[in-house]
Amino acid sequence: MKTRIISGIIGIIAAFIVIMQGGFLFMLCSAALAVLAWQEYVRAFKHKNMNLPLWTGTVAAACLTLSGTVESNIDLSFFMPIAAIILAIFLLKMVFCHKTFSPIEACIAITGIFYIGGGFYYITQLRLMFADKLVEPYGISIGCLFLWIALIGTWASDTFAYFTGYFFGRHKLCPEVSPKKTIEGLIGGTAGSAVALMLLGMLFGFELLPMALLGIVIAIVATLGDLVESMFKRCTGIKDSGNLIPGHGGVLDRFDSLLFTAPLVYYFYMLGQAYILK
Repeated sequence: MKTRIISGIIGIIAAFIVIMQGGFLFMLCSAALAVLAWQEYVRAFKHKNMNLPLWTGTVAAACLTLSGTVESNIDLSFFMPIAAIILAIFLLKMVFCHKTFSPIEACIAITGIFYIGGGFYYITQLRLMFADKLVEPYGISIGCLFLWIALIGTWASDTFAYFTGYFFGRHKLCPEVSPKKTIEGLIGGTAGSAVALMLLGMLFGFELLPMALLGIVIAIVATLGDLVESMFKRCTGIKDSGNLIPGHGGVLDRFDSLLFTAPLVYYFYMLGQAYILK
């Protein structure tokens, strides 16, 4: 527990520095995390005798993560063309290297690339969007703020779900995939995330009802993201995706929920900003 707490504190400090710095440092760290997550994914499926293309996937995950830029409120994204190229490469590899790369391996590889690279793409975009649009009087960009909203909403959901489930959990949510998750925990996580985002809304002058709604949806989507990674681990027979973070497991263990909540928050803001900002 001591190791877990210490590494958690160090991780929070490092995340704060990188997120607030933004720019090239943030993009570099996002790409590095995507690469590490892909390598964990490949190692996990080796337990099922699946030989996924490590280095091709590494390049693909990094390129997909960095395929968007945001400058002067004008979106210029290469996500779709790069995604199409990656899809074509893996499918052609399946055809021309069919003796060593089966259709099942191709499907698993493509799923992993879009699961990881797509998630980190939205994490990166969330931080970089509207870099010149500041929230007064705090001087923080709207993109940076909404990345923190995604993080805090996800953390609040996980924390409240854990303690509510620990003390009051009686009914299993999805026992075949994640035996410890309970319906009571999900309810507690939903309430905790909604309250946390309403407090942030009060602090930054946002409309409280949309923020509460966002908190509720974040908790549900974060739980689904956690269950997806749990299913991968159960399928491959591993306990943790890696051991990079002492006491916390690997990159996928720490970012499984955020890979789902970051796209949610991105589109929630893009489509609903008129209802969020006062």
